[in-house]
Amino acid sequence: LVATRRRAGRSAAAGLAQGAAGGDSFLEQRDALVGGRSFLFDAFHLPFASHSVDLVTCSQLLHHFDADTGAALLRELTRVARVRVIVGEIRRSWAAAAGVWLASFPLGFHAHSRHDGVLSVLRGFTAAELAALVTHAVDRPSVTRRRAGFRVTAHWSPASAA
Repeated sequence: LVATRRRAGRSAAAGLAQGAAGGDSFLEQRDALVGGRSFLFDAFHLPFASHSVDLVTCSQLLHHFDADTGAALLRELTRVARVRVIVGEIRRSWAAAAGVWLASFPLGFHAHSRHDGVLSVLRGFTAAELAALVTHAVDRPSVTRRRAGFRVTAHWSPASAA
């Protein structure tokens, strides 16, 4: 997941920084990152104030969690977002699962990578399932669309900062 936030004292055009927040808290790795422009944090406890991040994106992460844990992640992303949350996920499809399996042989995938790729596709979402998860998690409607390449996206605006 990538967060872009405004830095105090800089113009909007020059004042954007990007940071990556990982699924676990790796404090040693975070401290070793160069220039203070990258961040590695526990995605379920982001160290940002509510409504302090302009745009929060989460790409191909939700399918690794059960519904309750995924909902908790979406709530945390929505908590820190000021303008928009965007989620990109794998769209579940038997055709895509078969394609990953078949392509893995000429591409030289290890058996574990082949298994993980197929499993990830089968754990993906339909557009309706992703929309329902967002609505359940954050009590807000999302714009959810099927995309090319067996992808599905959802985006929504968080509640206004009070």
